[in-house]
Amino acid sequence: MNFVEELKWRGMIAEMMPGTEEQLQKGLTSAYVGIDPTADSLHIGHLVGVMMLKHFQRAGHRPIALIGGATGMIGDPSMKSAERNLLDEPTLRHNQECIKKQLARFLDFDSDAPNAAKLVNNYDWMRDYSFLNFIRDIGKHITVNYMMAKDSVKKRLSRDSSVGMSFTEFSYQLLQGYDFMYLYEHEGCHLQMGGSDQWGNITTGTDLIRKMLGGEAFALTCPLITKADGGKFGKTESGNIWLDPEKTSPYKFYQFWLNTSDADAEKYLKIFTTLSKEEIEQLAREQAEDAGRRPMQKRLADEITTMVHGKEALDAAIEASQILFGKGSVETLHKMDEETFLSVFEGVPTFEIDRAKIAAGISVADLLTAEAAVFPSKGELRRNIAGLQINKEKVDAAEKTIDSSALLNGKYILIQKGKKNFYILITK
Repeated sequence: MNFVEELKWRGMIAEMMPGTEEQLQKGLTSAYVGIDPTADSLHIGHLVGVMMLKHFQRAGHRPIALIGGATGMIGDPSMKSAERNLLDEPTLRHNQECIKKQLARFLDFDSDAPNAAKLVNNYDWMRDYSFLNFIRDIGKHITVNYMMAKDSVKKRLSRDSSVGMSFTEFSYQLLQGYDFMYLYEHEGCHLQMGGSDQWGNITTGTDLIRKMLGGEAFALTCPLITKADGGKFGKTESGNIWLDPEKTSPYKFYQFWLNTSDADAEKYLKIFTTLSKEEIEQLAREQAEDAGRRPMQKRLADEITTMVHGKEALDAAIEASQILFGKGSVETLHKMDEETFLSVFEGVPTFEIDRAKIAAGISVADLLTAEAAVFPSKGELRRNIAGLQINKEKVDAAEKTIDSSALLNGKYILIQKGKKNFYILITK
């Protein structure tokens, strides 16, 4: 597999330094992508860089994931409006371990292959490097004029001239440049990859390697991912879509990709999966023939959810999705965890019920009229009982008793009236 050709047809190359492809054709090459460790989970905004590393390893090359423990303490001015908060070392180490577990779903770290992936943290080589030594050794090789000419600096200064940019942030490109040089020296790393907003920082590294070591290194960037409607990719009303199932449930993760617009689905299949060009073209043809079946979105959601959470979590997410369309089973509902249950029925009308009344036992008629106004009267309930379900089970009599055994997750009861009207009773 030719790495550059693979990224080209996937639309994953924004800029590439001359000589990059020739370097890769010489044989096994090491390349790195930097990852911000300010949280203990990656979010889908990180996935482009991670997929670049995945394709790099698939092409027989050696990927390096750099956790920015040192640079993450400062904050890259690119596309940002404020500095980051300082993190202590225990927090950084915790975040690093969590991120490595997630990366291991994409990259092979543990095999004996010569291109096994490696995880490094720039805090390990920066923490004992004194400020005086750094500016003496590194700073003298990069002029202020050079640093000011970088787009990331110019955009930040022009965007908010009243606040400006701190020296801390201004020094970021020097630190990132030094990272590249360090990895060039100690890991034989000849290529740095990242988003197109990183071009200036990456080329600072290639210049340092040339000036200080007389070496040759390369840069490759991917376009920043946008949505067809101009909205920001990966952002929802509730914030980031995380890879950690505790932060974003596999169900919500699956639904995010399933709800991709037709205009974005093909692009996302190219960027976020390893499906071949032929497979994606076939899905696009199927989509054109019957867009209502949404084959591209379904395959996209299947592929990414499996990659991040595994096949079992994907199956559970698909099962949960079926509940709303009347296809889900009673067993599915009862084994659903609370977060997924609430995600599936987000926005459904709710009623609070006295837990003691459920524990003592209460008739369906009293429960759904006097305690929760699902029906205006018992007579109305009896007339429509044929279309009534409690926890996906049909109700055959208004006098049927409901007790604590009906509680889902020890707290909820799901009422369905007809095909599409759902209600949740919450015991307090």
